Amino acid sequence: MLITGRVPLLLLLGVGAVVLRPEPGTVWLWLLGVLVLVALDAALCPSPRTVRLARRPGGSVRLGDASSSELTLDNVGRRTLPLLVRDAWQPSAGAGAGGTDRHRLRLRAGERTTLTTRLLPTRRGDLRAAGVTVRVRGPLGLACRQRTFDVPGSVRALPPFGSRRHLPSRLARLRELDGRTAVRTRGQGTEFDSLREYVRGDDVRSIDWRASARSTHVVVRTWQPERDRRVVLVLDTSRTSAGRVGGGTEDDDGTPRLDAAMDAALLLGALASRAGDRVDLVAGDRTVRLRQRLHGVRDVAARMQEQMAGLDPVLAETDWDALAGAVQAFGRQRALVVLLTPLETSAVAEGLLPVLPVLTSYHRVVVASVRDPALQTLATGEAASLEEVYTSAAAMRELTRRERLREVLGRSGVDVVDADAERLPPALADHYLDLKARGLL
Repeated sequence: MLITGRVPLLLLLGVGAVVLRPEPGTVWLWLLGVLVLVALDAALCPSPRTVRLARRPGGSVRLGDASSSELTLDNVGRRTLPLLVRDAWQPSAGAGAGGTDRHRLRLRAGERTTLTTRLLPTRRGDLRAAGVTVRVRGPLGLACRQRTFDVPGSVRALPPFGSRRHLPSRLARLRELDGRTAVRTRGQGTEFDSLREYVRGDDVRSIDWRASARSTHVVVRTWQPERDRRVVLVLDTSRTSAGRVGGGTEDDDGTPRLDAAMDAALLLGALASRAGDRVDLVAGDRTVRLRQRLHGVRDVAARMQEQMAGLDPVLAETDWDALAGAVQAFGRQRALVVLLTPLETSAVAEGLLPVLPVLTSYHRVVVASVRDPALQTLATGEAASLEEVYTSAAAMRELTRRERLREVLGRSGVDVVDADAERLPPALADHYLDLKARGLL
């Protein structure tokens, strides 16, 4: 049983009775009367057990977009119920913003109604309902009866895929490479498409002299990139992926490296699937947490979002032997293997470098890293105090170590794409298109 705000007000009214009759008996009599009214109201209050609750199954929503949860209430009793219903969710579901998880209503006997709770997720993954609390007020409004029901419900918050805006421009370039526009390109590993008349600006190396001898015009060969290549995306979910980059303000604490890597993987996966290549996905740290073939999937980006939604960084080092084994398990056919891992010198030197020869002997390997722009700012900024001088020197040292690591990776036959969270997705997509144009996949 709970009391409402009317009970303290009713007790304050007793001050007037005490002023009119200032005796101890007046105080006790007034207190007794209030207690009797509260007890009577509690006895007459309907039970919240007469409410039956059900929740419609939740769906999926991109992180940052609004969603909702619908809760159905049935009054199976014989009395009208004045209700206050709170649909509680875990904090990261964003159900309490503006009090949208609380609903006040009157539910008549035999009536059914649906309550909608607005959700604004702030974290990826499966967000679950914590319980539904139903409070029924008595006829006098002095006492309430309350009960919390376990009504399961969940909403899956997917990676936002903010880099989707870069997809149309990359698809336009892909159509140029694919020979669907007037611009035709030629590179190693490309396939012959057709013959056409030479126009100004064509590469003279594409002239087919035998066909030109049989024609009254100069004829050139057109080429299109090879299809059905393999692209394996490897997400590092170890401790280094938990760091945040960018931000620096009270309202923005930055983007997790893992989320930025997911955004780059989504853009590349969507682009590669449109190019006719087969996309595979691997994620892990000390263990392989995800291994998925996406060949033949209708919407590769949507499937990748579903698969990556539940991934979180783990405070452990990456077992690159296990991840390399997961890549090799897809087959030893040559593939473009994209390792989305932070370019942290100690983690890469001790864990990744010994494993690279196994991958580079069969595949084309690219390391895609999310760079923290704060390092460059600290290294080049003006130092006004001794502490800032040490900070700037440390940032400069880290940048130098990263540059040396890039050189080491380059000598091992590995391409490195190192950019901040905003620029990494388009930079990685452009690198893929460049490799495709040159026939290096």
